[in-house]
Amino acid sequence: MSTDRKSLSRIERWKLHAAELRSDTYALYLACRDPRVPWLPKFLAAIVVAYALSPIDLIPDFIPVIGYLDDLILVPLGLALVIRLVPEEVMAAHRATAAHRLSGTHHIKWAGAAIVLIIWGILLVWLFILARRMLGE
Repeated sequence: MSTDRKSLSRIERWKLHAAELRSDTYALYLACRDPRVPWLPKFLAAIVVAYALSPIDLIPDFIPVIGYLDDLILVPLGLALVIRLVPEEVMAAHRATAAHRLSGTHHIKWAGAAIVLIIWGILLVWLFILARRMLGE
């Protein structure tokens, strides 16, 4: 990102930073699948990417202020740590791939999102049935 950050407003800088985090998260996902990456960075990258993409947080988002702290602190710190462990040339290649795919020129696969939604739907139905049984007794 060659944009001069000082000429941007604070909100524009945050948006740029968020886009970089999204791109790095996707690049780490790609690095997890690369045989050139040692097992420890792969393992840590898998944990960071899973946490970043998971709807379940250590601190639930509905708690005012501190609910977003884990997203604002843990994810960027985890990304920074794992990026340092992945070989530079591998990370550069995956960052380029991530930037291309996230630019809108590549079709996004919705199968993963559909699977997550189906799992959440099954869980909600199960909880509803369980609650009905408990309240009916």
